Amino acid sequence: MATTYNNLYLDLRTELRRAGDEEATQSARELVCAAAAKTREELVRDGSLYASPEVEKSARELVKRHLAGEPVAYLIGEWEFYGLPLDISPAVLIPRPDTEVLATKLIDAARGAGACRILDLCAGSGCIGLAAAANLPNARVLLGEYDEEALKICRQNIRRNRLTARVASLKIDAREKPARTLGKFQFLVSNPPYIPSADIDTLDASVREHEPRLALDGGADGLDFYRVICEKWRDALCENGMLFFEVGIGQADQVLRIMRSHGFGDIQIVKDLNNIPRVVYGTRVETI
Repeated sequence: MATTYNNLYLDLRTELRRAGDEEATQSARELVCAAAAKTREELVRDGSLYASPEVEKSARELVKRHLAGEPVAYLIGEWEFYGLPLDISPAVLIPRPDTEVLATKLIDAARGAGACRILDLCAGSGCIGLAAAANLPNARVLLGEYDEEALKICRQNIRRNRLTARVASLKIDAREKPARTLGKFQFLVSNPPYIPSADIDTLDASVREHEPRLALDGGADGLDFYRVICEKWRDALCENGMLFFEVGIGQADQVLRIMRSHGFGDIQIVKDLNNIPRVVYGTRVETI
């Protein structure tokens, strides 16, 4: 039986709600848009028109896959972060709203810095660095990422957001001391892998089975990357340069101590949208 786009959306939203999808409204909208190759605005505009059988079949298949565990962002190949449209693939983590807190703190700190250089280390999709570049017209941003497939996504997102004049990407291993040719940065930001290795198998299936383990596994206690970045990348910061981290649940105080032991001061802890300590940042204040 023929159905309109609006009725198809409502039907799929109901199905997703019954299955326990807390984001059923967004999920249904995005999946119908993907199946119909329409923007959100076009979906609203064409809501009273009839969807073709092919579009309906495609939308229902996407919903079926989502209910089996595939995240919507991977199914549609894109997501939004800080108002920016981003290409997304299973090679990168899906940007979370909590990470916008990290981006906001970086942007707020850099607003008064004028011309500055920012390094987004373990960049993934490039979401944090791109948000900074989009909101700081005098900033130059480098997206540093180790995985080749993730680097491809970084480059696509630089082009997609028309930031090629001020944003570059480079293969960088955060676990290795940086080459001097990278120069100095006023700001270094990182959302590194921070899940303890043994905890990965306990994560929600949508994360455990679909998001890249390379971007999740932070070693035995989840703190490996914080230690190595503070130790090996400290000198990539200018004097009084600032280091910003996203951290996992219960890690903020430990990361603060790691930063303090490597010559960072004025260290602040910021809570996320769920009142969980999520961002730790400080300033390089002394020579070790």
